[in-house]
Amino acid sequence: MALADATADRIARIIATEISAAPAQVRAAAELLDGGATVPFVARYRKEVTGGLDDTQLRNLSDRLAYLREMEARRAAILNSVKEQGKLTDDLARAIAGAETKAALEDIYLPFKPKRRTKAMIARENGLEPLLRAIQDDRAADPAALAAGYITDAVPDVKSALDGARDILVEELSENASLLGSLRDFMRRDAFIAAKVIAGKEEAGAKFSDYFDHREKWADIPSHRALAILRAAKEEILTIDISPDPETGAQRAEGIVIRAIGTLGDRPGDQWLRQVAGWTWRVRLSNTMYIDLMTELRKRAHDEAIRVFGRNLKDLLLAAPAGPRVTIGVDPGIRTGCKIAVVDATGKLLDTATIYPFQPKNDLRGAEATLLALIAKHGADLIAIGNGTASRETERLVAEVLKRLPKGVKQPTKVVVSEAGASVYSASELAAKEFPDLDVSLRGAVSIARRLQDPLAELVKVPPESIGVGQYQHDVDQRQLAKTLEAVVEDAVNAVGVDLNMASAPLLAHVAGLGPSLAQNIVAWRDENGAFPSRAALKKVTGLGPRAFEQCAGFLRIQGGKEPLDASSVHPEAYGVARKIVAACGRDIRAIMGDGTVLKGLRAEQFVDDSFGLPTVRDILAELEKPGRDPRPGFVTASFADGIEDIKDLRPGMSLEGTVTNVAAFGAFVDIGVHQDGLVHISQLADRFIKDPNEVVKVGDVVRVRVTEVDVPRKRIGLTMRKDGGAQHDRGARPSQGKGDRQHAVASKPAPRTGSDTGSLGAALMDAMRRK
Repeated sequence: MALADATADRIARIIATEISAAPAQVRAAAELLDGGATVPFVARYRKEVTGGLDDTQLRNLSDRLAYLREMEARRAAILNSVKEQGKLTDDLARAIAGAETKAALEDIYLPFKPKRRTKAMIARENGLEPLLRAIQDDRAADPAALAAGYITDAVPDVKSALDGARDILVEELSENASLLGSLRDFMRRDAFIAAKVIAGKEEAGAKFSDYFDHREKWADIPSHRALAILRAAKEEILTIDISPDPETGAQRAEGIVIRAIGTLGDRPGDQWLRQVAGWTWRVRLSNTMYIDLMTELRKRAHDEAIRVFGRNLKDLLLAAPAGPRVTIGVDPGIRTGCKIAVVDATGKLLDTATIYPFQPKNDLRGAEATLLALIAKHGADLIAIGNGTASRETERLVAEVLKRLPKGVKQPTKVVVSEAGASVYSASELAAKEFPDLDVSLRGAVSIARRLQDPLAELVKVPPESIGVGQYQHDVDQRQLAKTLEAVVEDAVNAVGVDLNMASAPLLAHVAGLGPSLAQNIVAWRDENGAFPSRAALKKVTGLGPRAFEQCAGFLRIQGGKEPLDASSVHPEAYGVARKIVAACGRDIRAIMGDGTVLKGLRAEQFVDDSFGLPTVRDILAELEKPGRDPRPGFVTASFADGIEDIKDLRPGMSLEGTVTNVAAFGAFVDIGVHQDGLVHISQLADRFIKDPNEVVKVGDVVRVRVTEVDVPRKRIGLTMRKDGGAQHDRGARPSQGKGDRQHAVASKPAPRTGSDTGSLGAALMDAMRRK
């Protein structure tokens, strides 16, 4: 028990340092998470217990806790294995106990790890280990003369004897944990990654042309360039090498191996050992280092790509909702027509239609008449137009229709909406269940309308990896990607809160403590019994026990119920504290909620008790002041310039408004209404140096840009947000910027829903950012 406590303390200290917290905070949070509490619940309702750890700290804590516990389990297994072999010494036990990473543990375990029969084993069986020791002990002796005494039927000549002695030393060096650690540190610091095009693959791999002859420091290569090179290698366009500087690096690496052998002079034995050291590096350890650094590079690039995807997804999910307003959704199309769906303020489908204003039917008059009729019939407030093929043509059609609205008919607002993931939802089992008799394309129009009303509520119906706001998303660790994106969705849903009587099962499934099964049970109860009158009524739902109620209740809202606090984020467990606050004001709770002036005279400290501390009381006061506050920004839209509908309409110097659709390490993509997103390179985002594009923009932002370059054949648009118009293009670019990055200034992400995922850097990165 004492050992387990010591291990837990060590883990808590490590994590505390990493997340800038105290070990006691880590231990408290770990206990809550181990007990089944969710991250959103702990972050919002257990601030006193954790000392106020936020959801980001708690996510990192949870991930590291799992890693370090796995490492401790591995440490125990290795210790036990070595002990069972009868080879555990005090020094070895200390080394195993002191290993700080899984890699270090495995290095120590290498000599004791069961393995297939090796050349070194055969050499030992042939009695050649004494020859190696003789050479090491008597450096003045000629190794060949010593080897002559070891010739047998199994060892026919001197060369075979020396080769066997060499094989034994090579294996010993290859399993030397200290040597491996030193070489790994050297390579991390000094290695270069180089890419070369495979002869004859130049045309097939044209999109990777930035890397046909590329070389840069391994430590400095950014995620997007690493992923481009890795994909090109996977497609057999490039070969990759990771090695130290060819002129001096190999000599330095061999020097590290020599130091592991000992001090060597110029005697015959020293010369032989030096040759073996060189052989060990060239034949064995250079390959080991290549594999290790390639693995590290891949993980580093994947982690960064997943982080960027998660950050962009969060921004998209938390984009401003237009709110509960009657909305017409239009999924543009040319040959197959434009699909139209009308939904009411709650998202319920009211009407559908298909119009054919474009080729080959060119029924412009019929299309306009249909739109006019739908607007008048349903009193539409908004028209959501998908941003896919024919979006600008459709937007122009809608604009003409709005000009022709009769007096007295309410004028709706037209908005171009991202279609990201709409086609995935349309063909999903969920959509088929909700609209069994509706054409797939019409389901897409419903989704487009609903995502304007509430992006979060609609986008949770789409697998997050299908939303397409990442880079190289099909190349990264899919399990880790899914885990990260699910956490992002969970945090976003719980940050906003969910209307218990309006939410769909997919939205409820992301509420802390629920999940798909309980979410379905909640919807089934609601369908059978009508709206929930209170949060307490949740306890009647099949399978929803006390623990699930504790986790989910604070994130679920009931509007207009008997208990006013049910419409707030105040947790039912703290209703008593809230009522004490209300009583101190001397007024009805409904009169107090939303009236900050009444609450300003109260001191939070006077309501603290043994169960609820100052953080919780402050949160309750803030919630009473602004009950059910939505953390999302206010609704705004970009206005596309009239007459600018195609990339051919663009000219350098044009000032346009657009919406940020994606943010990557090298810049931001902006939809300016020409079917082709333009790129604002990181050096063009601001008039100052920025290290991360997210310092300036996020997905969903409406921004003003100026066109700097237009490449029609390659469909690339360069944009700037700098006040000087991007005159000094390279100022502020990162020192490690490579030629592939420089080409991003005139690159663009293809229009959404256009096909395969085949990215690279330059042209390739554009494909990588493509929506799926």
